[in-house]
Amino acid sequence: MSLIVQKFGGTSLSDDHSRSHVLRHIVREQQAGNGIVVVVSAMGRRGEPYATDSLLELVSSRGKYDLHAREKDLLISCGEVISAAVLCGLLNAQGIASVVLTGGQAGIITNARFGAARIERIVPDAIIQHVAEGRVVIVTGFQGMTEQGDITTLGRGGSDTSATALGAALEASVVDIYTDVDGILTADPRWVSDARPLSVVSYEEICNMAHNGAKVIHPRAVEIAMRASIPVRVRSTFSEGEGTLVTRSEKIRSNGQWSDRTVTGLAHVRGISQIAVGNPQVSADLQSRIFRAMASHGISVDFINVIPTGVHYTVSQPDTELAVQLLRDLGYKPIIRMDCAKVSIIGGGMNEEPGVMAGIVETLTNLGIPILQSADSNTTIWVLIPESELAVAMQALHRTFELHLTYD
Repeated sequence: MSLIVQKFGGTSLSDDHSRSHVLRHIVREQQAGNGIVVVVSAMGRRGEPYATDSLLELVSSRGKYDLHAREKDLLISCGEVISAAVLCGLLNAQGIASVVLTGGQAGIITNARFGAARIERIVPDAIIQHVAEGRVVIVTGFQGMTEQGDITTLGRGGSDTSATALGAALEASVVDIYTDVDGILTADPRWVSDARPLSVVSYEEICNMAHNGAKVIHPRAVEIAMRASIPVRVRSTFSEGEGTLVTRSEKIRSNGQWSDRTVTGLAHVRGISQIAVGNPQVSADLQSRIFRAMASHGISVDFINVIPTGVHYTVSQPDTELAVQLLRDLGYKPIIRMDCAKVSIIGGGMNEEPGVMAGIVETLTNLGIPILQSADSNTTIWVLIPESELAVAMQALHRTFELHLTYD
């Protein structure tokens, strides 16, 4: 018997209509003879009663509450418990034996970093026993338990992480991540009208897409699957499509799938500020002083270019005011450009492939869009542009690399 892990997000569980589709996917796999482990998120999104953000709002009203991180994790873990119990009741009503396990009961042991815990190990004995006895096992995503028995939450993307970590521990044949979109697209369709679904991508490519703004799956979840060589499919809850398969790049090549594809997709991040510091008489420790100041105040820096006379880097727009003040306190006169966007051009086939950067520069130059900064790695080229030009740039680059064409 093969074992499949299915993960359903909040929108997939938010109402009776959506949950009927969830039931259909579970029943289909069970009838195919597979063992099923289902990982669930909290129902709905902000504003809906059982969503994680809604639970947090219960204790964040104008400073009336002072809830410690341990107790906050206890509170927000309730959303997944509610989802799991409701789904269990629906399965039982259909005559499908099922059982709910919290993250701790499922054997997910974490450290004690409340709100952003890391999984230390998984002891899946209880899951294995229930599956062997013919039950669908529903596990509350986003959470685990310390050695001392405290409930913890895994932070952003926690349910995706729960799913792939359980898939690795159980040696599942596949982890299916169900969302409200038909797999992974070549770009965000809100910005690129002819974005197309991808049938297959490599772990490296989807990690880069996720790190650079694509929100279909969390990069930590992909990294776990990659280490364990567990295939992941990103699928729609509301269709029977196969979605996007995430697997090893060498497996894609050996199967002859898209072997000539240079660029796989585009991703973007908005709301960025560019900071430039330096002059010809710069002190030797300028760079270390700047980045030490940013780090000590919890400011994440990106897009770093270090040159002999100074540095260029970016921060998120909300961090800009503090970053500028810190630099002025150090005696520097930073030059700030706000309202920037980072566009990422991603593809496992671009390594040692000539002409990719030329295509980017020519496309943007012909449109009069300035490149404020650029950087590259084996699978990604990043360019910083004015945010006002984002839609035009994304659409044009998508066409330059023929991502609007169907390769399947």
